[in-house]
Amino acid sequence: MPQDTENILRELGERLRHRRLARRDRQSDMAARIGVSRPTYSKLENGDPGVAVGHWLTALSVIGNPRVLLDTIPVDLFEMADQAGRRTGRRRKRS
Repeated sequence: MPQDTENILRELGERLRHRRLARRDRQSDMAARIGVSRPTYSKLENGDPGVAVGHWLTALSVIGNPRVLLDTIPVDLFEMADQAGRRTGRRRKRS
């Protein structure tokens, strides 16, 4: 995993911890709200890359608005990638 990605996950975890502490919640309280175990919630706060993105979205919905993530990836980004693939003659692999 790229170092930048690891740094971003750690920062997200720190922000999640900060919001939890500002609310005066325990990790077990937040874990219960999200529907995960306390150890899994701890992994979120530590920026563990193995935590499912669905858990992140649920955590964000508890402390704020997860829809802000949609603004970070413009819809036309995918169209541009498709067009770039056609120009070079390469085909994207479908999963």
